[in-house]
Amino acid sequence: MTLRIDKDESHWTITLSRPDKLNALSAELIDALDDAFEEVAAAGVPLVALRGEGRCLSAGFDMTGVEQQSEGDLLLRFVRIELLLQRIVALPCLTVAFAQGRNFGAGVDLFAACTMRVATPDATFRMPGLKFGLVLGTRRFAAIVGKENARRLLETSATFDAAEAARIGFVEDVADVAHWPDAIATASARVTALPLTARRRLHDALADGQEDTDLAALVRSAAEPGIGKRIAGYLAR
Repeated sequence: MTLRIDKDESHWTITLSRPDKLNALSAELIDALDDAFEEVAAAGVPLVALRGEGRCLSAGFDMTGVEQQSEGDLLLRFVRIELLLQRIVALPCLTVAFAQGRNFGAGVDLFAACTMRVATPDATFRMPGLKFGLVLGTRRFAAIVGKENARRLLETSATFDAAEAARIGFVEDVADVAHWPDAIATASARVTALPLTARRRLHDALADGQEDTDLAALVRSAAEPGIGKRIAGYLAR
């Protein structure tokens, strides 16, 4: 089992459950997440919590066997991740993501796709995709933290900690795991502050309509010949 869904009356909790692989985003896990959020949308769940079992939320794209995959297969996997992120962003419900430990790449993008973001004091984040030429989640990240902060962190693939994430607005709260239920309570209060129709109208009004632009940027970067070799070169460093 790569994913667990706990359905409480007030909210659902989706837990990435590959702790031995640091919840790396395999094709199977991406499909499971996509199905889970499709179920969320169909059920009209008002609040969803996203977390990872074990040492971190997610170590990002699962690099297992990447050398044996064709460039077409790699492109499709990256497209599936981008479409998953867009599905999460498009949900009218409130999504709150929790991160602990060391989080990388597409795992950070998954965190960024959620409405509220909470990190433990020891949490760190790093997005090295541009090291092998991949543009994934870049514009969304910049929309959250500002272009200059995004440029500074992405140009150098710098690791930033929870304190820095809070300073630039990437996380809303820094809290130990024991206090995560408090964040759920805060999120629940936000959910009930507006009628459902008003919440949906607010969501639609704030949508930026850049889904096709984001997908095109990803495809252009991932379709550049040699993506497999670039990834292998990055892993060999």
